[in-house]
Amino acid sequence: SDEDLSSDYEGNPVLAVMQAKEKLGANIVLLPELCFFRYFPQELSEEHFAKAETYEDSKILHRMAKLARETEVVLVVSFFERQGNCFFNSVCVIDADGERLGIYRKSHIPMGPGYEEKYYFAPGDTGFKVFDTKFAAIGVGICWDQWFPECARAMALQGAELLLYPTAIGSEPHCPELHSLSHWQNVMKGHAAANIMPVVAANRRGTETYRHYNGGETSIDFYGHSFIADQHGEIVQEVTDETEFSPSIHWVAHTFDLDAIEKQRRSWGIFRDRRPD
Repeated sequence: SDEDLSSDYEGNPVLAVMQAKEKLGANIVLLPELCFFRYFPQELSEEHFAKAETYEDSKILHRMAKLARETEVVLVVSFFERQGNCFFNSVCVIDADGERLGIYRKSHIPMGPGYEEKYYFAPGDTGFKVFDTKFAAIGVGICWDQWFPECARAMALQGAELLLYPTAIGSEPHCPELHSLSHWQNVMKGHAAANIMPVVAANRRGTETYRHYNGGETSIDFYGHSFIADQHGEIVQEVTDETEFSPSIHWVAHTFDLDAIEKQRRSWGIFRDRRPD
């Protein structure tokens, strides 16, 4: 059921997709990183490995493929993947007819207080990928991938028209005075400008607290502020407190003329004149 898919997180991804289609007319919907759960890498616990699913048998992907078909929306769905004895932080791109176009596995895996992802996830082995959907060719990176320009450039070189990043970023439990919101946005705005390509980032929001096995407690205040940047790196839409449909669901949308952007990208010659040597 839809309730089963969202029982561990305050948001309801199924409802969110339906509202994005009904209220905003969205054709492509990007969900935040690991949005079907609380952000479990905040703690070290072997119990969380039970959340992982195989690509073939995932209940999450099965339900979201059905939803994509019903709403005729392209979905970018983050999930905890298990393959054999390996575990990955993955996304599946589902086309508007419900067909699964494949997966991308997160390449860059962070490890730090509150973001203990190396405990759970192996580095991805898919390489950076572009998915040809009904509405656009999209490249997808996951959270920490967004800090690396080669990720964006690799997807642009493969023919991406949009760059999408599901994300989970917020405060640092070990350093409360560190606030990286503007840094986080600026690096992705740079990817948009450098590749003359719109960038979309969907981030978690709200406070999540864990009590740890040693009796300690940590909290992360996720920034929210999901945004859409145009091909010049200017933010054209951003989630604020006024953009919510329900207490835990927040969406923004924007329309791009991808043919016009492609002409602009060609005329600038940024791929013609690049010198990787």
